[in-house]
Amino acid sequence: MTPTPSAGPTPTPTPTRLRILDAAERLMRTIGLVRATTKEIAAAAECSEATLYKYFSSKEELFVAVLQERLPPLGPLLVALTESPGDRSTEQCLTEIAHEACLFYEASAAISASLFADPSLLRRHIDGLRPLGRGPHHPLHALAAFLRTERAHGRIRKDADPDAASALLLGACFQRALLAPFLSEPPEPVDAFAASLARTLVTGLDPTGS
Repeated sequence: MTPTPSAGPTPTPTPTRLRILDAAERLMRTIGLVRATTKEIAAAAECSEATLYKYFSSKEELFVAVLQERLPPLGPLLVALTESPGDRSTEQCLTEIAHEACLFYEASAAISASLFADPSLLRRHIDGLRPLGRGPHHPLHALAAFLRTERAHGRIRKDADPDAASALLLGACFQRALLAPFLSEPPEPVDAFAASLARTLVTGLDPTGS
């Protein structure tokens, strides 16, 4: 008798938390953060809403998880540079930050833009993020902290304003992501943009300049 061919090993089911994150990211990108309710996300993840809440206490916590685990790691990079910049120059550090910031804002713009269409929902979202210690202002503060460290070590001008420099760099990266859909031609490649932005900013921060 010819043996029946084996069907192979049974695929390992995707862990529930991973399925929820997959569904959340997909829905937040396609229908927007506001319309992506926990009920919709749970259905897309093929689990109950009660199961979703076993892993995430709120949609805000789920949103933060998507930002942290699925988007370019801007926050961790800023923390790492603030704690230990290593032997890289200020310009090299700022180039890396600008590069990740461009990718982060590009990826997150489609997810969070719909929040601003409804002031009441935006307020609830802000209130939900506050206890988690999260929000779009945190990268600004982290970058400013890094620049204060650079200033303390004499690597940038003593009269440099870290908060203003932080706003200039991250603001430019955010604007690039915001304006990209309106351009008739693709924007400048991220690598070139980040290098040019960092170089221009460092020129003004140079402690040897006038």
